[in-house]
Amino acid sequence: MNTLAIHAQTNSDRISVGVGALYERGLDLTISYEHETKYHNAWEYFANGYIKWDECKSCGHVCPESFWKNYRSYGFGIAYKPCVTRGRNHHGNLRVGASAGSDTQNFLGGAHIGYEHNYTLRGGFKLYWQVKTDVMIKGEDLFRTGVVLGVKLPVK
Repeated sequence: MNTLAIHAQTNSDRISVGVGALYERGLDLTISYEHETKYHNAWEYFANGYIKWDECKSCGHVCPESFWKNYRSYGFGIAYKPCVTRGRNHHGNLRVGASAGSDTQNFLGGAHIGYEHNYTLRGGFKLYWQVKTDVMIKGEDLFRTGVVLGVKLPVK
């Protein structure tokens, strides 16, 4: 007797790219590798870049110099994402993690918490939005909070 076992979305891997706006005057880019386990729980390994712009002191506006070279940081980290809500072709995860990185001068440590909601498309692709809060140790910003939009691409 042959039995066909079906495990939807179990042990799937994805590469994701997300871009977001964070309070106050910040932009965020996150590239990650996600391994989804049973019941849409997941582990995420990520690299993150952040820039914070300010008004230029000489012209009083946001110019390329004050946008790209004001404050920049990067980090590498891990997050665990337990699933907290499920529906047809969508699910939501709590996102809890930590990171380490640097700005142009100092070491940075980070603690991350947020909520991520995923919408499953054909072929294993996903669209997601994320509400995130980052607590950065030794950074220019202690708290960063905002919204990220992104896409997840299947690896296999």
